[in-house]
Amino acid sequence: MTSISEQFGREDWSRHTPKQKARRFLIFAVCAALIAWALGSIEVVWAWVWDSPAQMGDLFARMYPPDVTNLGAILRILLETVNIATIATAIAVILSLPVAYIAAQNTTPNRATLWLGRLILVTSRSVNTIIWALLFVAIFGPGVLAGIVAIMFRSIGFIGKLLGEAIEEIDKRPVEALEATGASRFQVIAYAIVPQVMPTFWAVSILRWDINLRESTVLGLVGAGGIGIILQGAIDTFNWPEAATVLIAILALVILGEIVSAFLRRRIL
Repeated sequence: MTSISEQFGREDWSRHTPKQKARRFLIFAVCAALIAWALGSIEVVWAWVWDSPAQMGDLFARMYPPDVTNLGAILRILLETVNIATIATAIAVILSLPVAYIAAQNTTPNRATLWLGRLILVTSRSVNTIIWALLFVAIFGPGVLAGIVAIMFRSIGFIGKLLGEAIEEIDKRPVEALEATGASRFQVIAYAIVPQVMPTFWAVSILRWDINLRESTVLGLVGAGGIGIILQGAIDTFNWPEAATVLIAILALVILGEIVSAFLRRRIL
C-alpha cells in the first residue's frame, strides 16, 4: 500500500534544507569550540573542585547552630540596608525621567540630546554596582552615603533604558491629536505620553527596588554600608555561627522583598 506522499509524488517534508542544516551544525560546532577554549583558558584546580562537597559540609557544620547573640545589631543594620535600597531607588526614579525623555527618539529635542541621553544610560549600565561603590567609597568615605549613590547611579541606566523604550513604543495618535489642537509641549507630555507609560513606570520602579534590595546586601563588603559589613566581619574573624545568622537574615529580607513587590504589582498594575 503506497503512502500519501508517494501517491501525489511528493518528497518527505523536512523542516530545514540541507544548507540550513549545515549552517546550524557549523554554528553549534563553533559554539562548542569556543566553550571548550574558554574552559581550557581558565586555571581550575580540579582537586579543589572534587573536594568542595566535603569542604561545604565542614563549613555548614561550623555554622550550626546560628549565633543570635548579635541579633539586635543585625536587624538594625538590616533596616539600614532597606533604607539604602529605598532611598537610592526613589532618587534614581526621579533622575531617570529626564534621561528617558531625551533618550527616546520620538521625544528628544535633537540629535545631540539623544546621544547624550544614551551615553548616560550606557555609562550607568556598563559599570557594576560594586565598582560604583568602590568609586564612591573613595570619594565620600565608607558609609551609607557611598552605597546610596552607587545604587542610584546603577539604577538610572536601568530605569531610563526601559522607560525610554516604553516612550518610543507609545501610540502616536493621541500625541498628534493634542498637537493638532495647539497644545503645549508640557500638555502633550502630561496628557498623551505619561498616561501610556505609567504602567511601565510603576512596573520598572518596583522591579528596580526589588533588585536594589538584593544588591544593597553586599555593599558592605566594600565598605558602602548595609548588612554586608557584619557579614564581612564575621567571615574575617571566622565567626561562622554569626555568619549563618546574617545569611539567614539576608534570605528572609529577600523573601520579604519579593512578597512586597508582588503585593505592590497586584495593587498598582
